[in-house]
Amino acid sequence: MCLPQLRPQRNRGCAFLFICAAVIWNLFPAIAVAADSAVVLMYHRFGESEHSQTNIRLDQFDAHLAELSKDKYNVLPLPEILKAIKSGEPLPAFTVAITIDDAFKSVFAEAAPRLKSRGFPFTLFVSTRAVERGSPGYMTWDQIRKLREDGATIGHQTHSHLHMARSGRDAVLADIKTANERFQKELGIVPKLFAYPYGEAGLSTMATIKEMGFEFAFGQHSGVVHRTSEPYFLPRFPLSEDYGSEARFRLIANALPLPLSDITPRNPAPKRNPPPFGFTVDRSIQDLSRLNCYHSKQGKVRAELLGTHRIEVRFPTSLNQGRSRLNCTLPGPDGRWRWFGWQYFIPNNP
Repeated sequence: MCLPQLRPQRNRGCAFLFICAAVIWNLFPAIAVAADSAVVLMYHRFGESEHSQTNIRLDQFDAHLAELSKDKYNVLPLPEILKAIKSGEPLPAFTVAITIDDAFKSVFAEAAPRLKSRGFPFTLFVSTRAVERGSPGYMTWDQIRKLREDGATIGHQTHSHLHMARSGRDAVLADIKTANERFQKELGIVPKLFAYPYGEAGLSTMATIKEMGFEFAFGQHSGVVHRTSEPYFLPRFPLSEDYGSEARFRLIANALPLPLSDITPRNPAPKRNPPPFGFTVDRSIQDLSRLNCYHSKQGKVRAELLGTHRIEVRFPTSLNQGRSRLNCTLPGPDGRWRWFGWQYFIPNNP
């Protein structure tokens, strides 16, 4: 509708307003779509249904790529996203990064051609021993070099795919140094992005990774990467046959961060079990009464709201030994969900 003062020349006035709006939109699109977060996806195998827990069917993967090809999404290189988040620069809304772990052959044969045809960048996290040995089902260094030449970012995932949270500092240092030598020899670089094998980490492991010069490190717990995220325990959404439906993928790709601080205990390998886990949600987020938390082994757990923005998660029993995950979600604007996740590692009893 035209403004009242434009009625004497309403046709010209409305046309002028529409032209001005179009010009402003084209000149300043970042103002309308600026964001400070990104969804990071994690895959392993493609079309290898004999390994269903780490595999995505090709029809599922094709559906994911078709969704990401819609105009609203912005699939960007992971280093570019992390640089923007670290520096506080705005990102486009619906920014997504694609990561792949373990350098299986199906990445080269199935995933890479599909990603290349759509112009989607991705990051490949490599454990060097399996590649070095020519283990069945893994890529060769020549194939990894080809992916890098085609624009893929190569990330680091130790030499032996080490259970880092179960290993002492000396073992972690030795394994990473061995991998560094292989990367330097084969690629001429040592990657600065790291992914924990199995997503397992503890504070000491995180400190070692930082000490060795890595810029960021990723786990395998769901959640949206945000400026408030722990830089050496960043979340990724794992995708597999059981968790790769179109509906779930669309939910993930549209997820929003749950910005928070004061995570306690901050150690993903907590000393107390169950851990008295809690966090403080940013005051820009309202109505936390609708927040729900679910544990991968215990189901829905009590999320107690203290004051207006402090959440304390009450586990009814001790966490299982090994790996488990916590997911907390909150309805957000426009039908989107805010999502925070955390992964735990509980060692076996001596």
